Amino acid sequence: MDTPEESTNTWSLRLWNEIEPIFSAIMAHPFISGLTDGTLESGAFAHYVAQDVHYLRDYARALAAVGAKAPTLAQTAMFARHAADILDVELSLHHTLLPELGLDAAELDCVPVAPTTRAYTSYLLATVCGGSFADGLAAVLPCYWIYARVGEELIGRGSPDARYQRWIDSYGGEEFAATVAQVVELTDRTGPTLTPVEESVARAHFVTTSRYEWMFFDAAHRREAWPV
Repeated sequence: MDTPEESTNTWSLRLWNEIEPIFSAIMAHPFISGLTDGTLESGAFAHYVAQDVHYLRDYARALAAVGAKAPTLAQTAMFARHAADILDVELSLHHTLLPELGLDAAELDCVPVAPTTRAYTSYLLATVCGGSFADGLAAVLPCYWIYARVGEELIGRGSPDARYQRWIDSYGGEEFAATVAQVVELTDRTGPTLTPVEESVARAHFVTTSRYEWMFFDAAHRREAWPV
């Protein structure tokens, strides 16, 4: 997968440069460092996994909505496959992890959707349904790309905790990298078609959902709950 360092003057490079400080903050967060040194409390990871299941259900819907607005049938089919992969691959990983974390998959619907999860998915769905294809693409891209970059960074470090290692392996593997590369390539083909105003609006969505990615890890680390 092309990384920003390997790309030239592409839209994806300009987007990534915009969020480099956010990505650095993600990598410095104790939730991420705790995955590799084993210090992350299992309760925080359990909170993350439960919230991620809630998140991914809406993310799959967001991908389907982006695909519905895609300019070509091939692009529609790509996003439809990626949405299906969430059920087939990512949620299956969660169902493997849930029992090891003391969570019952059958009772997951009873776990409240936390404030940050609700805010993030609401923003995603509002953007992909109410905005243009470029808006939706920019909004869903950070979840693809940041996870691939986090996985790439962590795969070499490993984890003493087998549960955390499985999570790292799922996002640091070649298969996920290839999936993300498809979306980054589409991003670079989309950027030059936008007017300056359209590009600015789409870039703002990219930055916002990148911020939500940091917030999602932070909320899990805090085991965020509704205050009232």
